[in-house]
Amino acid sequence: MCGITGWASFRGDARVQAPVIEAMTATLAARGPDGHGVWLGERAAIGHRRLAVLDPEGGGQPMADRPDTPDLVLTYSGEVYNHHALRAELRARGHHFRTRGDTEVVLRAYAEWGEAAPEHLDGMFAFAVWDERARKLVLVRDRLGVKPLFWAAVDGGVAFASEPKALFAHPAIRPRVDADGLREAYGLLFTTGPTVWSGVREVEPGGVLVLDRDGVREHRYWQLRVREHTDDRATTVERIGELVGAAARSGLEADVPLCSLLSGGLDSTVLTALLADELRLREGRDARLRSYAVDYSDQASRFRGDVLRTGHDAPYAREAGAFLGTDHSTVVLDPRALLDPDHRRAVVAARDSPIGVGDMDTSLYLLFGAVRRHSTVAVSGEAADEVFGGYPWFHSARAQAASTFPWLLVTGDEAAMPLNPELDLRLGEFRDDTYRTALAAVPHPDGEDPAEHRLRELRHLSLTRWLRQLLHRVDRLSMARGLEVRVPYCDHRLVEYAYSVPWPLHCFDGREKSLLRAIGTDLAPRSVLYRPKNHYPATHHPDYNRGLQQLARDALATEQVRALADETRLKPCLDTPPEALEWGHRLRLERVVDLALWLDHHRPELAL
Repeated sequence: MCGITGWASFRGDARVQAPVIEAMTATLAARGPDGHGVWLGERAAIGHRRLAVLDPEGGGQPMADRPDTPDLVLTYSGEVYNHHALRAELRARGHHFRTRGDTEVVLRAYAEWGEAAPEHLDGMFAFAVWDERARKLVLVRDRLGVKPLFWAAVDGGVAFASEPKALFAHPAIRPRVDADGLREAYGLLFTTGPTVWSGVREVEPGGVLVLDRDGVREHRYWQLRVREHTDDRATTVERIGELVGAAARSGLEADVPLCSLLSGGLDSTVLTALLADELRLREGRDARLRSYAVDYSDQASRFRGDVLRTGHDAPYAREAGAFLGTDHSTVVLDPRALLDPDHRRAVVAARDSPIGVGDMDTSLYLLFGAVRRHSTVAVSGEAADEVFGGYPWFHSARAQAASTFPWLLVTGDEAAMPLNPELDLRLGEFRDDTYRTALAAVPHPDGEDPAEHRLRELRHLSLTRWLRQLLHRVDRLSMARGLEVRVPYCDHRLVEYAYSVPWPLHCFDGREKSLLRAIGTDLAPRSVLYRPKNHYPATHHPDYNRGLQQLARDALATEQVRALADETRLKPCLDTPPEALEWGHRLRLERVVDLALWLDHHRPELAL
């Protein structure tokens, strides 16, 4: 995985700014606990923090094509799963290799194909290349946006980083938030491009940004397309099985301990089964994959369903682990530990954003910390709901008829922190405008019937927007613990194929995720195969709710929070008895607490 940062500029000499690139790189230490390096040239400064996963001895960065007078310098984060095949192809084209990991493959791929190099890469990645020959900086992000990459303008050029915090270590970039940033944060529309931070943008998923003497230009090397689907049901199921299996096998590539995140749901169980089978093929029938689930000490006695959760995960995860023969562990958290201010500050610092999901973020951070004690890489079932149509809004007549983002019907204003009306952010207009823009980007085949047309829109919105905030969450909280999380369901070939499958095939058995269930028939226990969709677990302990209410009162005692939050609309959330606090109102309080921590940690300039 790793953290990358740096800048290129056609004004000044970067070689005299070693303290700046060192400071930027140091902010990403958690992403790369195994090593660091910087490179300085006249026009560019490049930094890297390393989490060693492949070729621990030979994969140091920044990596140059030549040691003394390089033409190309690379800083790279992620995993390219087809690096063995690419290495063979590049050798046949005359390239020579000094290392055995994927970093040098990316470097040589750029040397061979230039800006078209990412089209040859399969995996999750973000990287920057300083091309001395052409005097240009090239920034590249993977197709689905699994790995983050931010950038901002500096005098005569561009700075970049895996996280905004590294940009703020550059003297020309300050943490500033304006009304547009608050709309991006609290609109809950998950646009890629603009961020909460004024002047800080993301490189688009599947995007390339180039800086040269002519300025900055951006283009996409990949976008989600619709292809004609002629396969019948049996062939479609077979092809889905091949694609999921290939993606799972790729996820095992590592020179360090690896595990699976097994929630006891369909997505993670199918994936874990494929990983466990492949591990036994590679290492022998006695090989056992480690798997992990998370639970709360009160969950068995206090669980109650809500708009997102239908059951208690841990028993299903244990059953799945036993069925698959994994070395399964459950990380049990004390709900009161989720109130620990040090944990919550660490989460907000990792996110660089006031928007999260409170205790669910903190528990994921603690889970990743426990996993990291034994494994450096974890494989997750994230993105299966987006790929295979698992969310309630795909099956809701109300969502299909609504003229807004479907998740707002679930979360809505009940789950958004109410903002001070004096700010006059016009969130309604912003959401309407953004929704129209989002629908205009949806690709449709000619002659698509109205029902299929609408389901295509919902699938596209989920894959290109909702999924992005989930991927950010997993990346930030895992990398804050020095853990690499892989997401095989984000394999672009799988996503492309599944997106083109007509909707009736996605629910041919009368339920959600029919295709995934079909390939999982022999891979998961029946109880898991037919279990209703369940979201990430949350604690139900009234002591947690009571503590959260007090944290929110403390937050509202600060002047800056009161300037941003609507105290009147928050009062019912504070006055409700802790044992009766509903999910939506609790999330409002989580957002207030996170806002206070974010303001205190980042100390942004508010230009409202």
